[in-house]
Amino acid sequence: MDGKSSFPAALKRYRDSPMQFLPYAETTSVPNVIVDGARNAGTVLTLSHWPKSGTPAALKADTSTEIVFNYLDRPRLRVNADVVSNNHFDEDGLVGIFALLQPAVAARHRELLVDVAQAGDFGIFRTRQAARIAFTLSAYSDASTSPLPRALFELPYPKLTAELYIRLLEVLPALATRLDDYRSLWEGEDAKLTTTEELIEQGQIAIDEQPDLDLAIVRMPSALSYHPFALHTRTHCSRLLVVQGTRVELQYRYEGWVQMASKRPLPRVDLEGLATELNLEETGGGRWVFDGVDQITPRLFWQGTSASSFPPEAIVTRVEHHLRTGPPAWDPYDPASEFAI
Repeated sequence: MDGKSSFPAALKRYRDSPMQFLPYAETTSVPNVIVDGARNAGTVLTLSHWPKSGTPAALKADTSTEIVFNYLDRPRLRVNADVVSNNHFDEDGLVGIFALLQPAVAARHRELLVDVAQAGDFGIFRTRQAARIAFTLSAYSDASTSPLPRALFELPYPKLTAELYIRLLEVLPALATRLDDYRSLWEGEDAKLTTTEELIEQGQIAIDEQPDLDLAIVRMPSALSYHPFALHTRTHCSRLLVVQGTRVELQYRYEGWVQMASKRPLPRVDLEGLATELNLEETGGGRWVFDGVDQITPRLFWQGTSASSFPPEAIVTRVEHHLRTGPPAWDPYDPASEFAI
């Protein structure tokens, strides 16, 4: 990388588009649309499933990409802004921004692009092509696997975010039509996904759902390595309790942090109190940690070099009790009376 900004070239590339991409920091003084992130001082419309996003009720959907397509479907709702941006990089944000910049191209691949957004955000997919595109985009944005210049990943995060958008907006169309050209970036994750799917079919990984708790208990031998896409696609539960040998981990899925339109996961319960209770009784060489109910995908997990002194099923029982009795502690939804059209 020569240190020069690639932003002007990116704007020229989309000169025939009804909108243009600008880095988030450069949009605060101009009317802008934010896709998949948080609004700023210049934002006139947010197209995002983020918590309390203020996205109009008529446009709501599970992914920000679907929200963008809903917006494009309703010309009467268009706003007076020709700049689009986002404050973070991920697959849903990329695909949604691409749809605004290149609506005609995006319309031809609509189902696939929505599938890619779901794979990137939620780890669920309808087609293997979408999962592989999500794996490729993830590889591009990871310094350890990216074919992009290493110097890019030494930039401050806001600048890195802008550069990733500019570069991958160019790559995305090729992924939809020539995915095999990028095999080296997706085949490792794809193989792990296949192996996990086979282990589920063979019964070595068992998934037991408790719909009243929005909980799936996943049991597997300790030696197994699994791909989360396989688990997430097999169960709609937003809470996963993974029992792997002697280790137990509760995972809140991303669906519980954002605003979902097709369903509403049970509200998250703050498990900090449970972690404290366990640590008061724990005699193993470690401690129980809860990341925090407001984190995007928080976990309750054992942190230690030796095993917990609790039998795994005792932890399962404790977690079930707290999920059943604990008060709601996270609400991402806008007030029903606001942001209607």
